[in-house]
Amino acid sequence: MEANSLGKILLFLGILLIVLGASLNFINRVPFLGKLPGDIMIQRKNVTFYFPLATSILVSLIVSLVFWLWPRR
Repeated sequence: MEANSLGKILLFLGILLIVLGASLNFINRVPFLGKLPGDIMIQRKNVTFYFPLATSILVSLIVSLVFWLWPRR
């Protein structure tokens, strides 16, 4: 593996980590995310189970649309 390609891979991973970290910091500011109808939440005395089913489907559709619209080479 050449040093040039290794540098590009490390640069890409660094940018990816920065974007992921920034998105995790700002995810709480989206008011409807995680509170959609279809998100499953079961609360008992000592246990809370939460599965964001509708939110997962919505995020998956948005990411799929972005990659579909992304220009291909």
